Parts: sequence; structure tokens; C-alpha cells
Amino acid sequence: MPKPTDVRPVATEIYLLPVETRVPLKFGRETITHSVCLRVRLTVADARGRRAEGWGETLLSVTWAWPGALAYQERYEAMEQLCRALAGAWARFDAAGHPMEVGNGFAEQALPALLVQANAERGPDAEPMPWLAALVCCSPFDLALHDAYGKLHGRHVYETYNADFMNADLSYYLRPARDAAVSFAGKYPADYLLFPRPNRLPAWHLVGGLDLLDASERTGSEPDDGYPVLLGDWIERDGLTCLKVKLRGDDAAWDYDRIARVGRLATRGGAHWLSCDFNGTVTDPAYVNAILDRLLWEEPRTYGMILYVEQPFPYDLEAHRIDARSVSARKPLFMDESAHDWHLIHLGRGLGWTGVALKTCKTQTGALLSLCWAKAHGMTLMVQDLTNLMLAQIPHVLLAAHAGTVMGVETNAPQFCPEASRPEAIVHPGLYHRCNGAVDLSTISGPGFGYRVGEIRRELPPAACVVG
Repeated sequence: MPKPTDVRPVATEIYLLPVETRVPLKFGRETITHSVCLRVRLTVADARGRRAEGWGETLLSVTWAWPGALAYQERYEAMEQLCRALAGAWARFDAAGHPMEVGNGFAEQALPALLVQANAERGPDAEPMPWLAALVCCSPFDLALHDAYGKLHGRHVYETYNADFMNADLSYYLRPARDAAVSFAGKYPADYLLFPRPNRLPAWHLVGGLDLLDASERTGSEPDDGYPVLLGDWIERDGLTCLKVKLRGDDAAWDYDRIARVGRLATRGGAHWLSCDFNGTVTDPAYVNAILDRLLWEEPRTYGMILYVEQPFPYDLEAHRIDARSVSARKPLFMDESAHDWHLIHLGRGLGWTGVALKTCKTQTGALLSLCWAKAHGMTLMVQDLTNLMLAQIPHVLLAAHAGTVMGVETNAPQFCPEASRPEAIVHPGLYHRCNGAVDLSTISGPGFGYRVGEIRRELPPAACVVG
């Protein structure tokens, strides 16, 4: 039965905020120095006509969401155009309920049709936009829906993921694996979340493929802006204990040397944990296994510091059903780009993947459903970054705090775009500056996601699109 707390979306606005990186950030075979952040304001109404507005935001990370040979600008323009179409579709979406129900309905009913239409309009010979890029474009609308719902009811949105507010339990959305003694009947997301949330989380620092490890790599072109440029200086300044190492996946000698060098620097600086991210460029498990086995023999301390391996194999898990069990026998193996939804996590589990890296940029609704399915089946969780800056950082760290990750949260905006979040950092200083190896969530408070938008003095450009 519908609840009096149900809402429906009635209006949207989108804002496009350009972002420059202070140093280049390498994704797989591509490097970025600039991007655009999509900010969404979405208004909801309940059956009594009460209204509230919410906010959502994500970086339109073209190189991550849509890897390929197509020119960056062409991919970006296609994603921006989809965002404009989404603004209209969300404002006109004829569904009411809890954000989990409305968000899931939109992802299953409206988004696939919009993606098909967007690709058709670009012509039969154009490289099609992938589903991951469509999810990234959709995610700020979904986040804004959750924020608005909490604001309308005067509750932090994480207090609403239960039977008091939701019309359907998790069995409506999820199906367990046949080999697991799992039932979702009578279960809600709150049953898989941590309450109360921790207000301090270990912070993972990204060691990009172009990042400088020591002074011998300086060229003189590094920024002189008061922020570190060498890994050792970052470790010392922020008290870092967790380092995520970006790798190439097609150059074993370079990858091995990179892990070994970072491991030695980490040990000298007092960092304890590493993760290895191959960015979906590996096609044979033997490539990863050989690197791990050599580390075990030649760099045993570094090998022991590796907490997990992230997404070595291609993003399209259905097209590349690689048996990953030999890798996960050595180290926990986490899905990232492949984990679009719980269906693919189900497939990945059968192929030997043991963990899931959640991201709010695949929608809050989808991230929570993936979290519940993975936890119910004994899979380990992390929450990974998409250079979440400005408002995007807040739902990102909240997901990690409530998920119960294996170790904190990845947060790399403080190193690549530290000035971009200055207005938000005045209200939430602990979220945008890592201290003693952690981020501090204690300033997040109030209804919705607890952004405290009214206190953040950010001047927005004119809306790029207004509907409703």
C-alpha cells in the first residue's frame, strides 16, 4: 500500500561547473586535466502538495565512464546532451514512492529508453554510449531525489531506508544466488547498514600513473601552489596510511616496479595499506598473478600490505567472463567498473570476484541495492572515489560510513582539485582536508544528506536546463 510519505519528482534544474585539476590524472590509457561537475536541483511533492528540493552532484568523468578511441569532446558532448534529456525525463516521471522505489523504477524503465534514443540520435555509425556513462549522468538526479525526500520529512535520509518509509522490502528488488542460503523477504537496506555511523574514516590516497614518487622525477613544471607534489610529502602532510596505486595493466615490468617503489615509500613514511587498480586493462589472470607472485618472493612486506586488487579485467563482465578465481586465491578481488548493479555482482561472484567497490556515481539507489546483495552473500565492500569534490563528497563518504567497508573510503579530490571545494570546506573542513590519515564526517547534519547547503556560499552559474 502507498504511504503518506511517498513523493514524486516534479521539477529539475541542472548546473554545469567546470573543474581544472592541479596535476594530470591518468585513467587507463587516457589523461585528464579538466572536467565538468553536474549539479542537479530536483523538487519533489507528496500527495498533500508539500514540496521540498534536494541536491545531487557528480563529476562527468568521461574517461572513466566511457573509455574508448572516440575523441574526448565528442564523448563529453553526448553525455551532456543526455543530462539535458534526463532533466526533462525526471521532471515528467510519473511514479510516486520512496526514493528507492522511484529511483529503481527510473533506472529500469526510463533510463534504458533514454540511452537508446541518445545513441540513435547520434547515428548508426557512431560509437554507442555505454550504460556506465548513462548511470553517471543519471546519478545526480537520483541523489537529489534522496536528499529532497529526507528534507521533506525532516529526517536524515539514511533514517528512511526501512519499513517505516519504504513500501516494499528487498525481495521486490533482489534475488539471491541459488547456492546461497539467503532470503531478502522482510529485509530492508537498514538491515545491512551501520548505525550509528562512524564519524572518522581512514582516507585512501590515489597514486596516479603520472604522480611523482620522489624528487628525482621532478621536471620543474610542477605546480607551486602550496600543496605537495611528491608522494612522500603527501604521506607526511596528511598522515596517510592507505595508498591506492593506479597501474597500466599492459606493461608488467612498469606495474611491478610501481607497486614495489610505492610499497617502499609507504613503509618509510608509515603507511600500512595498499590497493592495486589495473583499470580494466588486463585480459589474462596470469598477468596479475605473475606480478603478485613476484612481489611475494621479492617484496614480501609490500605484498603483505596489499589489502585488495581492483578491477583488473575489462568492464563488460558479460562479454568477458574471465575466471578470476586464481587471482582471488592470492588477494581479495574487487569489482568496480563492472559492478553496475546487483545482477552483475551476482555474475562476478560466480566468476571468483570476492568484493565490490561501490560508487555513488552509479546512483544512490543502485549503490544501496548492490551493497545489500553483496553483504548478504558474504562479499567485502569498499567505497571508491570518482574525484568527488564539492557536494559530491558528502553522499560519497556517508555511503562508506554506513556500508562498513573493509577500510575507510577513497578520497582524491583533496590532491587533484583542492581549491574547487573551498566554499564547502568552510562548512565541512574535515571532509576536504585529510588529517591523521582520515576524513571527519562530524559536520554532516540535518535532513536529507546533511549538506547544509544554506550555509555554503557558492555562486552557481545560470542553470543549463530548467524543467517544471
